Amino acid sequence: MRRSWVYMMTNQHHNVLYVGVTSNIEQRVLDHKGRRYPHAFTAQYNCHKLVWFEEFGEIVEAMAQEKRMKRWRRAWKEELIGTMNPEWKDLSEGWYDPGALG
Repeated sequence: MRRSWVYMMTNQHHNVLYVGVTSNIEQRVLDHKGRRYPHAFTAQYNCHKLVWFEEFGEIVEAMAQEKRMKRWRRAWKEELIGTMNPEWKDLSEGWYDPGALG
């Protein structure tokens, strides 16, 4: 069993939401924060803040959930974020050495 996650990132003003899936959440969030892929959606819209995530046991389950969530209305995503993170704090705060962020 390989763990995987569905997650949501946002920008400073919370007016953009990105839904993604990964098998290594720490590395993937670091990629977003470091703009590893400068032409990607998250880099273009400054989505550097992890506001929600859910762990799955199998990547196929996580991928199916990501696909469903991408079709959701924004209000549903906001409600989901509010249940885990009502203040929309960066949930990855403290995960990294500040030097790793560039």
